[in-house]
Parts: sequence; structure tokens; C-alpha cells
Amino acid sequence: MAMSGGRDDGEPMMEMNTTPLIDVMLVLLIMFIITIPIQTHAVKIDLPQNADAPQNAIDPVKNRLTIDPAGVIYWNGSPIDRVLLRQYLEQTAAMAPEPELQFEPDQSARYVVVDEVLAAIKRAKVTKLGFVGNERYGGVF
Repeated sequence: MAMSGGRDDGEPMMEMNTTPLIDVMLVLLIMFIITIPIQTHAVKIDLPQNADAPQNAIDPVKNRLTIDPAGVIYWNGSPIDRVLLRQYLEQTAAMAPEPELQFEPDQSARYVVVDEVLAAIKRAKVTKLGFVGNERYGGVF
């Protein structure tokens, strides 16, 4: 550490010695670095499992997907949500002989819901898709 007693002419020193200040700051910085806990990047989340879904809900031959006027989606007669729909569609697309998917939206179903279901079918890359019940709309147009 450098120390100075002043100048030769007897006037007091006008500049501050910053060396001890820098030493104290470095010691504090090292102490803070040591005492900070190590951050982990993994976030563990326990997601709820859908327990009311039947285990063998996918028929290996054909599956029926319907939408009622309220916008509820049914898979082979059982109501499902969109997440479960995506899982079922991915499982059917991965099956060796892909089962046929029969899609039947109700006439009063909202277009937004039907469009979202069709987009999910397209994202799952389902190739065997059939529209059921179109004959009842023949007189509408």
C-alpha cells in the first residue's frame, strides 16, 4: 500500500488514496460470490394426470370424432379436451395400419372449434380422414 505524508512544501495532500477502498471492495465482491447459492436450471413440476380417460380409447379399425353444438369434442362417444385429442391423434397416426378417423361436426357447432380440431388433425398428419353426415347438408345449399 502506498502512503504519502504530504508534499515537501507543508501543504496537505488534496487527493484521496483509493487503494484501501479498492481492496475492501474486492474482498466484499469475493465474499458475495462465495455466499451466493448455486442456481439450478431444472424446474421440477408435477403435472396432473387425466385419470378418467379410458386406457383403450383408440379403436384399431375406426374412430369417431364428433363435436356437439356447445363445442364439446367427443372421441368414440366420450368427451375429451384438446390436449387428449392431440395425444389420441398422434397415437392413431403412429399405428401400423392407421385406423380410419370419422369426423362429424354438428350443424350448429361453432366454426372456430371445428377449425381448431381440423388443424389438430392436420398437425398430427392423419391420412385416413372421412367426413360423416354430409348428406344431411345436401338441401341446405
